[in-house]
Amino acid sequence: MTKRVIFTVSAIWDAEANVWSGHSDEIPVAADAATLDELLEKVSRMALDVAPDNHPDVDPESIFIQITALREAILATA
Repeated sequence: MTKRVIFTVSAIWDAEANVWSGHSDEIPVAADAATLDELLEKVSRMALDVAPDNHPDVDPESIFIQITALREAILATA
């Protein structure tokens, strides 16, 4: 089994645009999506596309994406 290579994507909720915005300088990628799942899908495709140029020594099958998400706390309704 090939050693996993984990790239971290920082994501933040943009309430005005109603999207998650994510970026990673490690890969590098940036994308927006309505859900975290959609963001993960977009970033994964982009990472696999740019990895050969930016990380030629990394096997594409060993790439994992970790999303660190930030969103304001939401009060529970009574």
